[in-house]
Amino acid sequence: MSDQTDGAKCQECGATSDQQVLLSCVSDNQQSWVCVHCLPMLIHGAH
Repeated sequence: MSDQTDGAKCQECGATSDQQVLLSCVSDNQQSWVCVHCLPMLIHGAH
């Protein structure tokens, strides 16, 4: 794992890169991470 992903956790569920694939995102110049499991909820909203 690179220095950039050390300690990275999904902003929604807290999953690490050992548990799920994480995607980097930036909002208001702040980097955060979201896993592929939570991404659809962020795109489409909770039903």
